[in-house]
Amino acid sequence: MKKVILLGATSNISRYLIPRLLQQADVTLTLFARQATRRLGQYADQPRVTLVDGNWNQLDDLVRAIAGQDLVYLATGHFTTANQNVVQAMKRTHVDRLIVAGGLGIYDEVAGKFGAWNARMMGDYTEIKRAAAVIDHSGLNYTFLRMAWLYNNDQHTAYKVIPQGTPFKDTQVTRQAVATLIAEMVQTPQLYQRASIGVAEPNTAWDKPAFY
Repeated sequence: MKKVILLGATSNISRYLIPRLLQQADVTLTLFARQATRRLGQYADQPRVTLVDGNWNQLDDLVRAIAGQDLVYLATGHFTTANQNVVQAMKRTHVDRLIVAGGLGIYDEVAGKFGAWNARMMGDYTEIKRAAAVIDHSGLNYTFLRMAWLYNNDQHTAYKVIPQGTPFKDTQVTRQAVATLIAEMVQTPQLYQRASIGVAEPNTAWDKPAFY
């Protein structure tokens, strides 16, 4: 069995990711979150699911939960201290494969009018860039997802991968599409190893997302 832990299992993407991962018969899930047992009680009777109440700002919580896992999914890569704790816990427990959900713009790669709009909406990137650098320099086998602006739509599950160093022009992507991509990486962990990739919906190279 493939052991996967979701750190931040109550996140908006995790809502779509958990059912997709449970469709993979060889996956067992640890769902880690503050008040996981209360907020994710619908999975309490699932034989392949373990609920763990924990805080990713507490290193001991992470070490206990990550020990024995094969792959770690971190629901947001925007917080430096949390990223440092996750990296430290993974190294301490000898777990190497990490997938991080992050945002676009950390390499100033967003192009054109969308880039100007994105910079105006996001403001100061200092902390976000510092947090992303923790993952970049971790030495772990990570995939950092630089996601376009997120929205929900069950009918839109297409995505495109934008390699690092390529201008980021597409404006939006659904959480369902991102969950599909993550589930594919869990199924095939060799995908996008040691890489920071952009993730966007094809054919959305506009001045801003359609929902703004």
